[in-house]
Amino acid sequence: MSPIIRVVDLWKQYSDDDQDGIALRGTNLEVMSGDIIALFGKSGSGKTTLLNLIAGLDKPTRGFIEINGQNIEAIGENGRTELRRSRIGFIFQFFNLLPTLTAFENVLFSLELIGKSDTDAVFESLREVNLHGKEHRFPHELSGGEQQRVAIARAIVKKPAIILADEPTGNLDTSTGIQILELLVSQCRVLGTTLIMVSHALNTCRFANRFMEMTDGILIEKTTYEDFDF
Repeated sequence: MSPIIRVVDLWKQYSDDDQDGIALRGTNLEVMSGDIIALFGKSGSGKTTLLNLIAGLDKPTRGFIEINGQNIEAIGENGRTELRRSRIGFIFQFFNLLPTLTAFENVLFSLELIGKSDTDAVFESLREVNLHGKEHRFPHELSGGEQQRVAIARAIVKKPAIILADEPTGNLDTSTGIQILELLVSQCRVLGTTLIMVSHALNTCRFANRFMEMTDGILIEKTTYEDFDF
């Protein structure tokens, strides 16, 4: 079986004359369909840079990335935009919901970007994240945990092949964070979605089948979470 994501000798340097400007240093990674990866590392270690490069939001200084065997540099900007809309879901620490749209409308907007308007799928996604009855509330009328549930529904409604989650529980208390992780991972397993979670919280490990650490732009895979240095 071929990897769904393949990263080869990936470098990202933001400044030509500053070693501190090197965010990634020769990253190599193969991710199989259905993998659930917990990626740890201190702030500034390169974790978010890696997610942005996988999503085609940024370009590497050297190396390349393949999604389903296709070099994402070769498909051009329009191709990368379509890839993000149809094949990749994002979940962010601060939710990134549109404040003037209801929960229902935030999720529907994700479908409309790919030319779909399946309201039944929107209601179903919100039910799956336990928000039945709150579809027409605005983000400011929801708790932090509920807003993150909307963000998960927005990501899963289009049934993406890949979800990239950047500190999805970093703005939540521990108990709510665990509930969100349980919900996110269970939905990914049902859909067979590949999930990469960037986190500072070691309890994320209990939900993953692979564990990785980023240190100063270098990615190292660990056998178990007990191998982490922090």
